[in-house]
Amino acid sequence: MGEKKRVGVGFGVLIRKGNLILLGKRHDDPKKASSELRGEGTWTMPGGKLEFGESFEEGAIREVREETGIQVKKVRIMCINNDRVEGAHFVTIGMMCESFIGEPHVCEPDEITQWRWFSLDALPTPLFFASRKILDNIRENIFYRDATARE
Repeated sequence: MGEKKRVGVGFGVLIRKGNLILLGKRHDDPKKASSELRGEGTWTMPGGKLEFGESFEEGAIREVREETGIQVKKVRIMCINNDRVEGAHFVTIGMMCESFIGEPHVCEPDEITQWRWFSLDALPTPLFFASRKILDNIRENIFYRDATARE
């Protein structure tokens, strides 16, 4: 009998500075991109997996600090997505942060090679599908979306 698959819980944090949002470039090497949902070589929001006992807010604050060095002052839930690819399934909580201290720097270079601010009107490609879905939900004022990764 094989190992039972489980649904994970993760989040992406949309960090805004005016009309700019923070995105990181995932490592091109799939082994280093560090995501069960894949996404090597794509641009992504800071985020990660929820740890046992954390609130969504605590997890988002921790992950943003670990990945970027930014200290989040306030974060709120904006949307929920049901993200699935072959072999992985995550409930992804889309969160927004508009209040923070510090500027981003690469804290985990084996996973994210750079952090940059982008205008909402000029986003880089390719975007990590889970981050794109969060952005789409926020733009379209959709709270919940159930879709496969490549739709």
